[in-house]
Amino acid sequence: MIESIIDTIMTFLRDKVPDELTVFLISLMPVLEIRGGMIAARLLEMDFLKAFAICYVGNMLPIPFIILFIRKIFEFLRRFKFFERIIVKLEKKTEKNKDKVMRYEAWGLLLFVAIPLPGTGGWTGALMAALLDIRIKRSLPIIAIGVLIAGFIMSGLTYGLFQL
Repeated sequence: MIESIIDTIMTFLRDKVPDELTVFLISLMPVLEIRGGMIAARLLEMDFLKAFAICYVGNMLPIPFIILFIRKIFEFLRRFKFFERIIVKLEKKTEKNKDKVMRYEAWGLLLFVAIPLPGTGGWTGALMAALLDIRIKRSLPIIAIGVLIAGFIMSGLTYGLFQL
């Protein structure tokens, strides 16, 4: 599923923007994040180090804003029925994972962000940190390390770094 979304975005942006911007934009998106960016970079045959740097920055850029402003954004969006359902779903997902994160504290948030699976990652980790009142001073470095680990895992999978 993620591959088809990435392919659609790449097809749409092809010949309109540079490959680096395509990879950056994909890395910036929720759900896709660094996972999608590294896949797109590999498909575009981008140099590994360049791709990793672009994907990491793209994934991390929205994180502080999510931590700081998501509650206010949710408060505003709750006025609209369509968004209310999405917000409730996100809050339920956070509540579902709350025990795991709170039990292991920093390690729980780190693992939640670092495992590159759909529904985990920097965006969701930032949302979780905000809704669980984990201060930005504490949560941002943890999320940054988690995104870095997810990037290493995805690099190994997409660029074949784990192959013998």
